[in-house]
Amino acid sequence: MSCETKEQIMEVSLELFSQNGFLGTSMSDIASQLKITKGALYKHYESKQKILERIIEHMAELDLERANEYEMPDAKLDNSAESYTHISAEKIREYSIAQFRHWTEEKFSAQFRKMLTLEQFRSKEMSGLYQNYLAAGPLEYMTEIFKKMTKSKPKARQLALEFYGPIFILYSIYDGVSEDKKKSVFVQLEKHIKNFIEQLEKERAEK
Repeated sequence: MSCETKEQIMEVSLELFSQNGFLGTSMSDIASQLKITKGALYKHYESKQKILERIIEHMAELDLERANEYEMPDAKLDNSAESYTHISAEKIREYSIAQFRHWTEEKFSAQFRKMLTLEQFRSKEMSGLYQNYLAAGPLEYMTEIFKKMTKSKPKARQLALEFYGPIFILYSIYDGVSEDKKKSVFVQLEKHIKNFIEQLEKERAEK
């Protein structure tokens, strides 16, 4: 069994899922797009669900790579409070921008996000994935980071909402503007993060 073929099937499947939804795409659609028979497709993946599981597995691999690259704790692998202790404001800035680029400019991740956005109201599993990757998950992650800075869970939660809320909105804005205006979204992102960190550091200095 060719690993290259399995990866190609995964990528083509995700492209279809992001366009037509997971529920709206059949194994026949995938085979047709790949120009292979359904029998050949089933030799690599026994079901559409198995393809989705491989897509999710690949997303976890990408998450770990990015967390390591920016020296950030990986929420899925390390829940130790110590791992959140020595995170600088600059690391938060760099990682947050990298995350936004990951979800908007990197083809595989952007398609995954679009699939979850399409399917979140149709499937309990997809709703859970959407929350984990794009809503409650990132909010909880930032809460843990700010909790080490503030020593207060309620304050940390409020900071996480104030920080991540505008970023969450910017995903929708990014999706709705033309290609020539997408750079302006990154300008808004940079400005938001810069202003937030400056205010946070000012408050910490005053204490």
